[in-house]
Parts: sequence; C-alpha cells; structure tokens
Amino acid sequence: MAPLTLLTTTSLLLFFFLASFAVDVVISGTTEGGACGYKDADGYGAMTAAVSPALFDNGAGCGACYELKGESGKTVVVTATNQAPPPVNGMKGEHFDLTMPAFISIAEEKLGVVPVSYRKVACVRQGGIKYTITGNPSYNMVMVKNVGGAGDVVKLTVKGTKRVKWTPLQRSWGQLWKTEANLTGESLTFRVMTGDHRKATSWRVAPRDWTYDNTYQAKKNF
Repeated sequence: MAPLTLLTTTSLLLFFFLASFAVDVVISGTTEGGACGYKDADGYGAMTAAVSPALFDNGAGCGACYELKGESGKTVVVTATNQAPPPVNGMKGEHFDLTMPAFISIAEEKLGVVPVSYRKVACVRQGGIKYTITGNPSYNMVMVKNVGGAGDVVKLTVKGTKRVKWTPLQRSWGQLWKTEANLTGESLTFRVMTGDHRKATSWRVAPRDWTYDNTYQAKKNF
C-alpha cells in the first residue's frame, strides 16, 4: 500500500492542525443504504464513516478518505460513505460517525464519543475506477466508485464512440449521476474529475453491447 499523502497544503492546515472534533460509534459495520448510494459489495469494507453535513457537501464529499487520530495517538483511515446527523449535546464543528471496527481502532468501545484530530488523505484503492449503469435509454444513472486519489468525484462526463463532444452528467444524489442522453449501442468512455481537480479518463470502459444493471471497471485509477 502506498503511503498516505496530503492532497494540498490547505488540507494540512484545515484537517490536521485546526481540526479537533468528536467521533461517535455506529454499531453497524456496513455501507449499505447510506446517503452516498454505495453498497456493501462495492468494496469499501468496514472502515467507513458518516461525515457531518459540511464534509458531506450534498454528496460531493462521498468517497473522500480521512485519517483520524485519537487521544491515544492511534490512527485509522476511513472512507466517507454516508452523511451524519448534526452534532448533539452542544458539540460544535465537524464530526464523524464511525462503524464499530473503525471506532475501536482508535478508542475504547465504552467511551462512545471521543475527540479526534483529522486530516484528508489520498485514497488507496485496488484496481480501476468502477461504473455501475442503471436506468433506461431515456434516463441513465451512473454510480461511480472505487475512486483513488482524492476519492470524491465533483464532475463526470461521458462520450460514446458515435459522439464528438463530451456529455456532462448531473449529480442525482450521493455519488449517483444522471443524464437523459441515449447512450445505448455505443462504447462508453467516462472522464472523472475529483475534488483536487485531477482527471482520469476511462477509455471505452463499457463495450458497445453494454447492458443496464452491470458494473464496468476501468484498467486505471488515480
């Protein structure tokens, strides 16, 4: 596994030195049914978190990775897969709701709520970016997942082999994107832009005879 790296100097200042907030525990160890739209089968595992509304950013924060450091000095890296409710008990600032496996990596289970320092880090993924296509010829939905690097997708475009121009998709909710363009009958290339403005192009990731309700994986990632 490659070493964790800061995405920007700003992230270092914002997410490590200035951030000392709270995490609490969610008993579930799954990602199924969260506000990002990921499924358990998508491979994010148990090291995930629901993040506070500012970090969730109406779905734009889905897939981002954070290193959390507890008072003991122990650290854990989690992926944002859901939105947490607003802070309770008078707490202010950002917060993370962790799965049990993630929480006990940095604190004792009995504590429930603990202060942490955190920073945004690069996501390390296995294999290429994945695209799950659902819907119908008049309304296509594309779920983007397994994104490395910044992890959070802020722009998605598609181009078929019959097209000259790229077609932008709009965020529907979470990490699910939509377009009313008819994409059937042609090989599809997707271009992803992450929160740090880096781009990755998945050339002809879906073959000409692609079908709905299937996932297509690119050869490359960030």
